[in-house]
Amino acid sequence: MNHTIDSLFAALWQDYLQQCPSAAAIHQLLGSGQALINDHVAFRTFNLPQIGLDKLAAHFIALGYEAKGEYHFKQKKLYARHFEHPNPTAPKVFISELLLEQCSSELQQLAKSMMAQLGDEAASAPDFLYSGKRWQVSRSDYQTLLAESEYAAWLAAFGFRANHFTINVNQLADFANLGAVNHALKQAGFPLNQSGGEIKGSPEVLLEQSSTLADKVEVPFSDGSLTIPACFYEFAQRYPMADGQLYRGFVAASADKIFESTDAR
Repeated sequence: MNHTIDSLFAALWQDYLQQCPSAAAIHQLLGSGQALINDHVAFRTFNLPQIGLDKLAAHFIALGYEAKGEYHFKQKKLYARHFEHPNPTAPKVFISELLLEQCSSELQQLAKSMMAQLGDEAASAPDFLYSGKRWQVSRSDYQTLLAESEYAAWLAAFGFRANHFTINVNQLADFANLGAVNHALKQAGFPLNQSGGEIKGSPEVLLEQSSTLADKVEVPFSDGSLTIPACFYEFAQRYPMADGQLYRGFVAASADKIFESTDAR
């Protein structure tokens, strides 16, 4: 079927809950059963023609989304864009891609061999954004990728799905700020990403972010299973710009550390 915004995000959320089971409990903790507003949802991919950033973005552009900011993560060899819908209540979308030409020949070959197992038109399928891992890859190949790029290893293990959802802290009824959210999460036993500080960003850059550490799930590989970090939950508090409107973009220095929520540990 062709998705509406609501049906697409509902499908993404149901798939995401399988990889981040703690999200349901966090949702209950912060929302007391009430609906929560999503700030943004994030995706990962390789910059290969058949599954690059633009292919993922096409699903959102078809629903009225528009390309906005661009972001560069030189150390992690990533390029990203974010997309917004004219309806400000629709979640923003953050899509990144690994720049394979900057990676080792071994990593490039592994990425291309996985993508060769997809049909050329795979990315146009209505369920592509939550279709998961569509290829066979071994545990040793996963470990090889992990030694060079956690991002590539995560993508090899989990495929195409929401890497994380993000709660809009500004819209929470029972929490005044991100610090209060973090305190409640820690009191409830949810481990937070401490890379770059528990809160990344500041009011001065108009955005504060924090995130849980990714839940660990068992992932089948071609030669057995591994229990590894999957998906995580993020929290974002936005601050007003000079015109009084809340900032809608992202801060690369903060996002760089949020990526590390899925690091092997």
